[in-house]
Amino acid sequence: MDSSENQLDELVSGDGNHAGDSAEGDEVSKPVQSLDNMEGDGEAQPGEPSPEEPDSVRSATLETSVTELAEEIEPGQEEGTSDLEITPQEKYYNYEELCSRPFISEDSDIPANLLSLIHSFGYDCGRRANLQLLDENTLVYIAGNLLILLDVMSKEQRYLRSCSGGGIGAIMVHPSKKHLAVAEKGMAPNIIIYEYPSLQPYRILRGGTTRAYSSVDFNREGILLASVGSAPDYMLTIWAWMEERVVLRCKAFSQDVYQVTFSPDNPGQLTTSGAGHIKFWKMTSTFTGLKLQGLLGRFGKTALTDIEGYVELPDGKVVSGSEWGNMLLWEGGLIKVEICRKGGRQCHSGAIQQFSLDEGELVTIGTDGAVRVWDFETIDTADCMDDTGFFEMEPMNELVIGRNVCLSYMVKSSVPDSFIWFAQDSHGGIWKLDLSFSNITQDPECLFSFHAGAIQGMDVCSTSHLMATTALDCSVRIYDFLAKKELIMNRYRQGGTTLTWAPSMVAPSGGLLAVGFEDGVVRLLELYYRRNLQPVGGQNLSADAQMRLKQAFKPHNAPVSAIAFDRNGELLATASTDCTVFLFTVSDRYEPIGFIRVPGPVKNMEWSPPSHEANTLLILCQNGHVVEIKAPDLEIQTSSSTYELCGVPSRHFRFLSIKSRIKCLCLQRDAEVARRAVEKEKKKKEREERLKRAKDQGRELTQEELEEEEEEEEPELPPLYTPDPPSPLLCSFYTQPGAFWLSMGGYDAGYLYHCQFSEQQETDPQQRWDEPFTFLPVQDSEDDPICSFSFSSNRRLLLCGMTSGHIRVYPVTPGDLHLTSMQSFWALSIHDNQYGLVHRVRCSHDSQFVLTAGQDGNIFAFSLLPPEDLLAALAQRRAKVPSPRRGIETEKAAQDIEDPNAYSIEMAKQRMELDRLHRVAEQRKAERRMKLADLQKQFKHLLQKNEKLPEHVRLQPVELELDKRFREETEQQIAQNIREARKELAWEGERYRIGLRKLEERFRDSLESDTVTVVALQSQHKISTYRLLALACKFHQLKQVGPKGAKVLRKRWRSKTSTSKETSSAPATTESLPQDVVLQPRVQPPEGSRLAGRQAEKLSKAAEKAEQARAKIQKRKDEWAELLASKPSENCEDPQDVLAIQQAMENMGDFKLKTAEDFTVPEHLRIDAKTKRVQLMALEDQIHRRKMKMNVRIMALRDSKVRLLSWLAEQVQKLQAVQASLAPELRATIPGVPTLLPEEMPREENALHPGHASASADPEAQKGQEKGLLELLSQETEDREDRGTANAPEHTPHIPEDEQSPHIPEDHNLTQLEEEMRSAEEIRLLSMQDNLLRKMEQAVKYFDADLKLLRHEKLELDVHIKMADLQHITLFEELLLLKEFEKRENSLQERLNSRMEEDDLVRSKLEECELQLEMKRRDIAKLQEQEKAITATFLASLGESNKFADFLTKVFKKKIKRVKKKEKTGDEEEQEDSDEESEEESDWDEDEDGEGSECSYPLDDSVCPPNCDPDLFEVTLQLRERRLDLEELLADERKSLEALRKEHDSLAKKEKIVLNNLEAAEGDLELLNREKQRKLNALDVVVPLRLHQIEYVSNGAVPGKLDQVLVLNRAPLAGLQERIRQLQVEKNHQKERYRQARQQHIQLIHDCKDLEASIQQLEVRCEQLMMMKFGKLVDLEALQTLSGNRNLEEMRHGARVREAAFNQEIKRWEDKVTEAKMAMMEVTKQHTERLSRMGSLLAEKKELEDKLNYRQRSIGTQFQEHGHVEEEEKSRLQKVVQTQALEIKALREEIDILSLKGAHVMPPAQPPLLPVPSANPHVNSRTAHHFPVHGGHRSGLPRSHT
Repeated sequence: MDSSENQLDELVSGDGNHAGDSAEGDEVSKPVQSLDNMEGDGEAQPGEPSPEEPDSVRSATLETSVTELAEEIEPGQEEGTSDLEITPQEKYYNYEELCSRPFISEDSDIPANLLSLIHSFGYDCGRRANLQLLDENTLVYIAGNLLILLDVMSKEQRYLRSCSGGGIGAIMVHPSKKHLAVAEKGMAPNIIIYEYPSLQPYRILRGGTTRAYSSVDFNREGILLASVGSAPDYMLTIWAWMEERVVLRCKAFSQDVYQVTFSPDNPGQLTTSGAGHIKFWKMTSTFTGLKLQGLLGRFGKTALTDIEGYVELPDGKVVSGSEWGNMLLWEGGLIKVEICRKGGRQCHSGAIQQFSLDEGELVTIGTDGAVRVWDFETIDTADCMDDTGFFEMEPMNELVIGRNVCLSYMVKSSVPDSFIWFAQDSHGGIWKLDLSFSNITQDPECLFSFHAGAIQGMDVCSTSHLMATTALDCSVRIYDFLAKKELIMNRYRQGGTTLTWAPSMVAPSGGLLAVGFEDGVVRLLELYYRRNLQPVGGQNLSADAQMRLKQAFKPHNAPVSAIAFDRNGELLATASTDCTVFLFTVSDRYEPIGFIRVPGPVKNMEWSPPSHEANTLLILCQNGHVVEIKAPDLEIQTSSSTYELCGVPSRHFRFLSIKSRIKCLCLQRDAEVARRAVEKEKKKKEREERLKRAKDQGRELTQEELEEEEEEEEPELPPLYTPDPPSPLLCSFYTQPGAFWLSMGGYDAGYLYHCQFSEQQETDPQQRWDEPFTFLPVQDSEDDPICSFSFSSNRRLLLCGMTSGHIRVYPVTPGDLHLTSMQSFWALSIHDNQYGLVHRVRCSHDSQFVLTAGQDGNIFAFSLLPPEDLLAALAQRRAKVPSPRRGIETEKAAQDIEDPNAYSIEMAKQRMELDRLHRVAEQRKAERRMKLADLQKQFKHLLQKNEKLPEHVRLQPVELELDKRFREETEQQIAQNIREARKELAWEGERYRIGLRKLEERFRDSLESDTVTVVALQSQHKISTYRLLALACKFHQLKQVGPKGAKVLRKRWRSKTSTSKETSSAPATTESLPQDVVLQPRVQPPEGSRLAGRQAEKLSKAAEKAEQARAKIQKRKDEWAELLASKPSENCEDPQDVLAIQQAMENMGDFKLKTAEDFTVPEHLRIDAKTKRVQLMALEDQIHRRKMKMNVRIMALRDSKVRLLSWLAEQVQKLQAVQASLAPELRATIPGVPTLLPEEMPREENALHPGHASASADPEAQKGQEKGLLELLSQETEDREDRGTANAPEHTPHIPEDEQSPHIPEDHNLTQLEEEMRSAEEIRLLSMQDNLLRKMEQAVKYFDADLKLLRHEKLELDVHIKMADLQHITLFEELLLLKEFEKRENSLQERLNSRMEEDDLVRSKLEECELQLEMKRRDIAKLQEQEKAITATFLASLGESNKFADFLTKVFKKKIKRVKKKEKTGDEEEQEDSDEESEEESDWDEDEDGEGSECSYPLDDSVCPPNCDPDLFEVTLQLRERRLDLEELLADERKSLEALRKEHDSLAKKEKIVLNNLEAAEGDLELLNREKQRKLNALDVVVPLRLHQIEYVSNGAVPGKLDQVLVLNRAPLAGLQERIRQLQVEKNHQKERYRQARQQHIQLIHDCKDLEASIQQLEVRCEQLMMMKFGKLVDLEALQTLSGNRNLEEMRHGARVREAAFNQEIKRWEDKVTEAKMAMMEVTKQHTERLSRMGSLLAEKKELEDKLNYRQRSIGTQFQEHGHVEEEEKSRLQKVVQTQALEIKALREEIDILSLKGAHVMPPAQPPLLPVPSANPHVNSRTAHHFPVHGGHRSGLPRSHT
């Protein structure tokens, strides 16, 4: 955290007085809690969960902690209820002490009330949330350093000044409307809580930020206050404002934060938004106290946007706006969905500025001037159905205020149940809106109108208390600051940039204004009192004032920056940022004089005062140039082509910065320069002295001495700083001719510079630099330069507008040109300190009022009078409005310039000059043309005369040619013009060629078949082909693609579901596990033990019999298991019935109408856009194929006609040949040969189009081409088809060659034979003629018949095509409808497919897990069986009446800690061995304690006990090992089984979830299909019917409306009727089957009861036989499987053999024991005697020791040395005794062990013997002392005695 935040931490620390405490020093007991410093005091706060509590408990206690905090700081609580010291409620601060005051220089007599605010005419409408409502009629908003309380009804204003003097950042009204929070600006600003309506400061909150607050907000209860600071800290602070205490704080963000709000429904939740972010905060209760945790919203795929407005929903979601006008729904820090309107339109056309939840409706306002009301529930539950992230909805209501309205904030009226809202308009207004949206809703009302944005121009009237302003909002306003109201407002198309009120010498009435606009236009406006006019033409004169356009002209092409009237009122100067100054003459009609160019964009202008001799204009440029020009002569003549004035005298000044020279650094630099000069002079004198001394001595200086004497180079002086680019010029005013004061910005701020034009003006203005000749420091203006000047009318006060929004008043002495009296000043912060630069400051004409206008949009009016004079001045009530000119009401309105692109005056003049030049040139051209025409006329006249002359006198054309070069040049020129024309037209020609090619590609190349018409030969019948376009490539691609296999997937899933259900219902069958050899241990018979042959044979037979019985039992068990497995459950149904029902459900169909609400679309009828597209393409393909087929037939008919015409032409030729031999009277009329029509050959005609030009040029070729057309068609037909396929007559008559040219002899001198031959020839020729004519007529009839038949077929095809077209339209409409659902359906289908794949995966895992479970269960069952087998084997190995049975059972059942098979170190193995031994001992002890044994002594289970068969013991150990192996395997299998069970349970749960998701996905898809079906049902389908097809008759007639008609084919209708009959027959059959099945069911029930009774009787009989034979109930299966145990028999035989041997061995050992007992008795007797003697010796020793002690005491110290020897001897003997005691103990243990293995050997009890004398009585006595006599004890002897 930066230093500012650390300072804040120190200010709000809880050790001492709080930084926000009052003057009385109230203390706060709780420290500030923040994210930066979360150290608690070690105690949990009330209602705070401990660190061990879960998150749910913490979240549950959050609301409690916030509520307790609210209760803790609630005002009005009793004393002692809290540890906090509450600020008293009745405590108020003094506003007069807190309020910021004007600054007055010390030691000055300037009164504090020099200026008094009387009214505010502006509104900072661009400020966020700058409108609040205190009560029903009082609005409050911020205006610079003022808080204005505006009465809506009376329009009166009340003011509260900023306490810091740095401005006001934000305001917020308490929910109770009784308090107002004002967050200020400045260094360490405060938040002041005012009480309303008293407006007394109630609480002051200190230390919340470093510079300024940007937003504040109360929570719903009004107990907490949230504030957020602006740059640089952006600190978010939560206040307990009643206590003036900081509760929580942390940094909100690293960029501008626009807003902070509490959630009205979720305590402890806040939201902040700003530049490119939104952040969600929670007041979280932790073990260290209440913390503030923030979650930054992530935009994800949505573009980053600044968020101006948002609203918290009751469920924790947040709806925010965006820059592009859509709403963003936030949930969990992420964008859930983006809300837009239908069709993707934005919710608002601009950014959404504010949201409000009002009575269950969401209200939004936007910069588009619209208020829209949205359904809250729809927004709260909005979700995206696809990947776009958008949710579309429409508003319930909307109110569009206006086109030029930009709403930014709204507050609702405090009246209960009111629908009135007050809205802030960023375009300068406050609106009253009625949002009731009913029939009586009031229209929006603009309560107040203001300028929008910075005030660009402001000036006051020279004769009245009027003020005029303009701004970039395209308005000009006139105010009466005496009456405190706006008089009139005019709007224009462009924004105003400057304004000047004409002086009285120009307009004596004071009603003329000159306004400059941003398009370069200057408008002269006349203001007058309208009521003084006479009404003309029905005018309404109710308004007080009116502004009338007097003249409009456009001198510039850029915004006008300054306008000034000269001192004489004769000239008007306008300046612009286009670096020009234009001059006009002042009169009734302002006429332009000309313009001059200046070095930079003009900032300001000022004419010289009347005291100056010359009338000059001072021009300030923004780049540091100052230009002075002399007023031009009014009679000056400008050029005809331009208004630019070139000879105007001017002087230039370019400011050079001298501030670095003024500062202390530059003073040091001057001192350094002086010091260096002194040093240089000193060194020069010393050098001269050395040279003089050397000269006196008569020697010359060496080169080295000369080099030493050379001057050392001094370091360069630090350069003077000059700002680059130069500092901007802000303002200036004249002092004397050629001199002026300048106020600079940037680096040169802080001083006023007195400048003067240089006399040397020859230098280029861009290369010159000029310095001021004096300067004047201005106090506290280094960062706050003066940006505007103005003098009072008596020039005693200098008014200065500052950059920081301050206004300064300097008392000055009139005539003080050097401003020496400008010392003390009076300053007041009035405009906004950050962006409220005072652009204009003016004093009224009578010096009684001061007016200021700033860039913050505020306009303030001050009074220079004392309070008593002010009241008198305000008593005038209103200012005087100038009277209108005479006749103004009848004058025609001046023409305005509304086009921003209109020509300026200079451009218009240049255009006029250019037009004049064009006119002159055209006039000259016309004169030359007329002269040429006259010359041509004369030349033609001469030619005519020349023609009339005689030939010998006539001039030749060559002679008339003056110079042939003229003709050649003309020809060359013509050729050149032709080439240029071709070049010019080349592009056009290429364009037309390309266009033609594209048209051919589009309309002709894509044509597969054009229209060809075939006309009949003898009738008017005709037939035409279809015009077909080639099918697109996309069609062939779609033809290969079918619909997706979603249905297949669903069927596959359903089949898997049914399969899984069947699998789960049926018992699982798996392969049996292989049997482990370890699980069936075999006991190896001991070596040397063999059964006799008879016993072995007996055992083998018993085993074979038992094995047969076991196999039989197992077979019976398998049969029973199979039978029980096939037994169906009680609820099970017949599989055949289930299959039949399933087939019926699949094939029966849904008989509900498609229009029914619950109609479910079957799987095979579901259709999507792709399937519909395929259907559409298939229909198009079918139509295309049928049309193509018909076209082929028609073209074949056309080809046959071509062949027929060729054949007819041949027949005509033959007929002509025949008729040539006949007499004329016998010749029949030859029929004409028809020709092909143009429509019968369109393609060939088109092929001839390109040759039209050549054909027209060559008629011969055209004729030949037309003649050969038929031949070409015939040849083409012959190439395309075989000649035999034509429809022409098949048999063409053949005329022999000798008969084709018959010769009939002429009729002269013929014989009778010749006559007969001639008659016969005529008859033959007539027959041929008739045959030819008949065949020609027959061929024509056949062709016409074929055409008529084909025409009839085509008509039928046309009917079908029309039906197909109707179906095509229907399919296309369905396709368009399905496309609307395609996106949603694809997403739902993908979702369903993913769910199905997930379900398949889970099912496969579940089946695999079930299979593993079944296998594990079988493995466990097998292991249990093997364990039982091992136990049975062990019991069989024991045999009967085994005295070691209990011991071996213990050994067999003993649980041993088994070591896992892994490498271990030696120490670990020893440790495990010892652990195992200890465990075995403990187990053995437990077994020994719990059970008895035949042996009364303990037995070791690791050692075979005596008389026990070692082989049997080894077998028991082996069986135990195998049992333990089985137990380990069984434990591992059970663990695996448990793990599989858990996995199975988790998979089952997951399967349920997946099934639910799958069902939900299917449900969504089904709903979509239903909706799609409803839409499809709504489509109209055209079905043409004939009357015989209509069977819907009402009263014997067809009704007029067929709305309720059902249309279907006859075949389905007949099928349905037949199906009804089939169902009736099937129903009767099923009834009969049901009756038979019922009878069979009853019979089976009776048979079952009989069998159960028989089973019970047999069971009773079986039990009786068991009791008779065995005396108890036994297991017959176990009895049958019993057989001889070979191992057991062998063990018994071996036991008997070993028992006999052991008996003999025992007998031998018993004899030995008897002998040993006797010897022992003898030894014991001797030992007893020795002990007796030892006792007597000990007694004697005792007496001797007593005597010795007595003698030692009497003698003294003479025997000390002997005492030491005795002690040593005594210690030695004690060691010996200890050693012997250890040996005795070891012997006792050995005796005990021996006694356990053999018989009990106890020595007889004997009396103590007398002590035996010893050779060494000393040793014996000591030994006897350590071995007391225990009578008869056998174990007290040392090893040596034994």
